[in-house]
Amino acid sequence: MSNTPSKMLALGTIAPEFYLKDTNSADSHFSFSDIKGEKGTLVMFLCNHCPFVHHVLGEIVRIANDYRVQGIGFLAISSNDVVNYPQDSPELMTEFAFENNFEFPYLYDETQEVAKAYDAACTPDFFLFDNQDKLVYRGQLDDSRPGNGIPLSGSDLRGAIDGVIYNRIINSNQKPSLGCNIKWKK
Repeated sequence: MSNTPSKMLALGTIAPEFYLKDTNSADSHFSFSDIKGEKGTLVMFLCNHCPFVHHVLGEIVRIANDYRVQGIGFLAISSNDVVNYPQDSPELMTEFAFENNFEFPYLYDETQEVAKAYDAACTPDFFLFDNQDKLVYRGQLDDSRPGNGIPLSGSDLRGAIDGVIYNRIINSNQKPSLGCNIKWKK
């Protein structure tokens, strides 16, 4: 289990656009613009096999279910090299999304260009954009990690989403996420 922190893309960065295949729907492709919410958008870099992702999955789904109805768009992207990590293949992403009740797109970044554009480093890695598509939060879900005994709450991410919804100032002192490194192609 690799402990890789977020690179912390600069706040205020405009959401990089993309057009990726959704493994959670039949033959669909989506762009950022297709998925963005009226009040903001959360882009999550995940993968099927990472223990850090498995640790937070339930809370991610709860957050998506809690905030989708409040105008936040949600999407997940997997950018891992599927040649060396076949457990992250698009076919298995479809199964993973179904088994974990993803009600949001789970996009496959085959070229890894989207992960590079977002400066994503780990799974999970979270990027929250406001209604102007400006980055207002990047970092951790909360302080819980596999085996550290701290219960999941989603407090850091929930606080940032509440800030977007209710037009509150979001603290710029943000803790990086920590997880498995993105499996880059050689």
